[in-house]
Amino acid sequence: MVKAQKGARWSQTLKCWYFPKADFNLNTFYQSLKGKAYIDYSKLKKTSSPTKKTTPDQSKPTLKLPKAYLEQLVIKRYSKNTVKTYSSCFLKFRLFFKHQKLETISKEEIKRFLLHLIEKEKVSASTQNQYINAIKFYYEGVLGMPNRFYSIDRPLKREKLPKVLSKAEVKDIIASTRNLKHRCVVALMYSSGLRRNELIMLKLEDIDSKRMIIRVNNGKGKKQRLTVLSPVILEDLRAYFKEWRPTNYLFEGMHGQAYSSSSVLNIVKDAAKRAGVFRRVTPHMLRHSFATHLLEDGVDLRYIQSLLGHSSTKTTEIYTQVATKNIVNITSPLDDLFSN
Repeated sequence: MVKAQKGARWSQTLKCWYFPKADFNLNTFYQSLKGKAYIDYSKLKKTSSPTKKTTPDQSKPTLKLPKAYLEQLVIKRYSKNTVKTYSSCFLKFRLFFKHQKLETISKEEIKRFLLHLIEKEKVSASTQNQYINAIKFYYEGVLGMPNRFYSIDRPLKREKLPKVLSKAEVKDIIASTRNLKHRCVVALMYSSGLRRNELIMLKLEDIDSKRMIIRVNNGKGKKQRLTVLSPVILEDLRAYFKEWRPTNYLFEGMHGQAYSSSSVLNIVKDAAKRAGVFRRVTPHMLRHSFATHLLEDGVDLRYIQSLLGHSSTKTTEIYTQVATKNIVNITSPLDDLFSN
């Protein structure tokens, strides 16, 4: 009944129906459910107290990012996430040296800033790298001072092994999805090795059923690539298309926009929980599992590299450390101790 109301929308995150304030009429809503449901609208009557207008403290200087910095990020066509990250990091750097001109900051002073981040703010190695990239971008990309701070030491990157699901676990997770659309979302990420953002940006024309390939146009670093299209998922996709009728993106939200990243995460987590996989499962684990299972099945590493869109085989080689094909026939010495 709520779904039938004008303006009602579904929130995948909150798992409930809601109305945008501009579209909601309490009287109409009340009359439509009168005698059928109790409506507690007491909180709608409460009004928040007006906030006091505060005048900015003129004694505190307000610093902004250099205009040229933002313009260069746009010219370079960096992704929204990269622009947001670089801007945030460089603004903090700017505030740290708010009484200095940027052109006068030395390499030793930048090191002092990085030490502050490590010792006082306890940032991770990857976050430290983001700050270095943001700073270098300004001096080298905006001011045209090549390699001025090239010798600044990078943090040692802690190599983490990818977390991988077994084939049985993947099968159970796919079987535990709530509907056909969710099944296609999970199965397509696994069967083609897609990142979450690559999946939600897929359009109908990216599925080439004649050549049995998927064209990925929004890969990491704006790279394009081709990956495999499974005949099994193709049948599911055809049934999904007949039922849901997407018009632009392969997976769409309620109003034709691209499916949200959080919705994909919730689908995977929910299916994993229903399948009895109680460790933390993420969409990216499906991509890791795709690569690992191909390697275990004897697919050449260079082909896997191409399917994943990796620039170097070194990135792909990490899966050799989690593939079980090289250790399944090895007997633990403990077995020998108790074999007789």
